Parts: sequence; C-alpha cells; structure tokens
Amino acid sequence: MRIRTATAGGLAAAACALTAAACTSQYAQGAPPPPSAASSSAVMTAGKAQGGTAACATSQLKVALVDTGALAGQAGGYLRFTNDSHATCRVTGWPVVAGLTASGKAAALRHARSTMYGAWQYSAPLPVLTLRPGDSAYAVVAADDLPVGSQTRCPAPDVRLRVAAPGSKSTVLISAWLPGARSYLPACPSINGSPTGETSAITTLTRLAH
Repeated sequence: MRIRTATAGGLAAAACALTAAACTSQYAQGAPPPPSAASSSAVMTAGKAQGGTAACATSQLKVALVDTGALAGQAGGYLRFTNDSHATCRVTGWPVVAGLTASGKAAALRHARSTMYGAWQYSAPLPVLTLRPGDSAYAVVAADDLPVGSQTRCPAPDVRLRVAAPGSKSTVLISAWLPGARSYLPACPSINGSPTGETSAITTLTRLAH
C-alpha cells in the first residue's frame, strides 16, 4: 500500500532512527527518504538576481539524482545541482531534462506547475538562487508509475537523464535509477496517452517535502 501523506513520510523518517530494516521497508512502500547529506543551502531571493552574478552553466554544476522513491502513483526524485566551481553563480527557472530509454529514445520532461512527488507548487516570481561554491539547488523529476485504463504495462522506462541547467546550452548525462523506488524513472502515459514525466523549477530543499 502506498504512503500518501507527508505525515506518513515523517513517520517513515522516524522509523529510520529506530531500525535500518524499518527504514528500507518504508522507502520501498513509497515515502521519499530523508535528504541525503547535502551541501550548504543556497541563498534565495525573489525576482531578479543581484547584478554581477553570472548564471550557472551546467559545466559548473555537479548534478545528481537524490531522495528517490515512489508516492501516490508517481516515482521520482530530486535533481541536486551543486556548485562545483570556485565562483558564485545564480540559477532560476526550469532545468531542461530529457529521459532516454535503453534503446536511445529520448523524450523531454514537461515543465510542471505542481508535483505530487515533493509537493512542489509554482508561485510567481520564481526564486533566484545564488550558489556559492559547494551550495546546492534542487528540482523535482517524477512520472506516473502505474498503467491506467486498458493498459496492462507501461512503456520502457528512462534509464538515463540528459540535464541542462536553466539557460545553459551544455548538458550532462546521469543515471535515471531510483534506488528508493527500486526502478528506473517510469514512462507510463496518462489516461489520454500523453507523457507524464515532469520537472519542477529550481528551488531549495526546504521548499520540498522531505
């Protein structure tokens, strides 16, 4: 049975403090695990960034897929963008993410206005995050993980993600394996056949369910 509320996710985190076995069991059922040991928090401001701070290029960032799991019919995780350079940079907006199957078929993830996984909600203006060296910003990636309607199985999952920071032309390729869900990022369509893969805008970890 899938865990459907943030309260249940909190109970799962509490169980981890008692026993590693309980922790593994809860993650398999769907609650996103507690955040991985993360870098320092980014400085968030509303609206325009302060002058003189350049936008983060993908080449400046170390991108990883963390805090993975399955929740209420979705599986996903958080893309973590860590400033791996020696210069402060800023990031805002939606990353550009495409999923790739094992056969190489690529499909872009849509820019979500809200996500079930991570409980992210769009609000204007989007925040501008200033990343000092070692700071991290996050974005949700998720997709439906169950067939619907007359479907009996979902198409082949995405085994890799091609990711670009907002406004950056360069990309990185990372694994789409979701340890918390014990699967790759699913590619199940909606009832009307449209793709369900999506990504949130860049935000801080404190703005996401964890």
